[in-house]
Amino acid sequence: MTDTDVAPAVPAGLPKAPGRTSPRAWTVTALLVVFMMINFADKSVLGLAADEIRHDLGLSASAFGLASSAFFLLFSVSGAAVGLLADRIRPKWLILAMAVLWSVSQAPMVVGGGLAVLITSRVLLGAAEGPAFPVAQQATLSWFPDHRRNLPGALIALGITLGVLVAAPVLTWVIRHHGWRSAVAAVALAGVVWALLWLLMGGEGPYAAPPAGSDGRSGAPAGAQPSAGTVPYRRILATRTWIGATAGYFGTYWVIAVALVWLPSYLQDALGYTSAGSTRLVMLVWGLGGVVVLGQAGLTGRLLQRGASSRWARGGVGGVLLLIGAAACLALPAAPAGAMTAMLLVAGFGFAGAMSSVAVTTVTELVPADRRGGSLGIMNAVVTTAGLMAPTLTGHLVDTHGAEGYRYAVLITGVVLLLSGAAALTLIDPARDARRLSS
Repeated sequence: MTDTDVAPAVPAGLPKAPGRTSPRAWTVTALLVVFMMINFADKSVLGLAADEIRHDLGLSASAFGLASSAFFLLFSVSGAAVGLLADRIRPKWLILAMAVLWSVSQAPMVVGGGLAVLITSRVLLGAAEGPAFPVAQQATLSWFPDHRRNLPGALIALGITLGVLVAAPVLTWVIRHHGWRSAVAAVALAGVVWALLWLLMGGEGPYAAPPAGSDGRSGAPAGAQPSAGTVPYRRILATRTWIGATAGYFGTYWVIAVALVWLPSYLQDALGYTSAGSTRLVMLVWGLGGVVVLGQAGLTGRLLQRGASSRWARGGVGGVLLLIGAAACLALPAAPAGAMTAMLLVAGFGFAGAMSSVAVTTVTELVPADRRGGSLGIMNAVVTTAGLMAPTLTGHLVDTHGAEGYRYAVLITGVVLLLSGAAALTLIDPARDARRLSS
């Protein structure tokens, strides 16, 4: 699945996009896929070790939900702040700093401590990881013109899926044989190794914005998109496309947060799966999510090649996928136990994941290069508030209603996806809003 060439959007007076993508572009993309894998392995540790952590630290479901949501306390704020910085500071150095801070923030949990240490460590980890996805996308997409961004953008989103797919069996084994603190140590070490590789091979491509203060000629690589810095952020954030992309992505992130923190417990405590059986279903959920992300990239590229507008090729495809996930989640609580429940669970959580890459490529198409980091960072800040709300709400429902609380959580997830999908379908239209921004 590759993005086939449609009419390249190369501004007049600038060199045409190169006929072939450079090998380094794919090297940087591969590194950033691994970056996102480590990012979500960090996030998934608590969900995979939920029962062990609750038993070890004597936590109720509400307390554990609070600790999980603490990860998102500064996640959104740092995502917006660092996103704005990414329009002024080279993303290479921001990404390096994030990777180092991930590992440092997890050290207290490796050494020991109780609930206070767990919460503090997760708050710091969340602050370090908040900007990861938008800045990684910004760095990746700086290597590709707009008509070739669907696949690399989807690959970065695929790193989310791959991170959980790799983490689920590997970290489950580590937790079972060496304890949950050893699993935390393993992902922290992976972050250190990755940071060394990025220092040697990372960087931005020819479609990055010129450095702040540049005249648009000196310091700007050949082929970079020209600055349109006169467009204020408030106008970008008021566009229907930005709002629709953000709303759609919010639904995706709600599903991600619930799946990371509560899916293993839901499968074991409410549906009666064994630890091994729940791990297999978790991998199926994330595996389908990866297939859907890549399928969306291929379908979007084909639609764009045939002349479809981004309104339908991106907003339409992403919105429909969210609605499929919504239908499955809303049907799940009433389904008979067994294979039907498993199928609806996998579909409900798996189809909802593609909007992350759709939202990023949509906003990147809409905004000028020197507003890309801030626009993506603020979008990520709004979206990831779902990570603050969903785990806490689910924990409260489980404490209040027992296993029945999971059913209510799934129904709420279905409603969130329904609203998000409707917003993506009705609001996203980058061409329309780009014209309004340029007027």
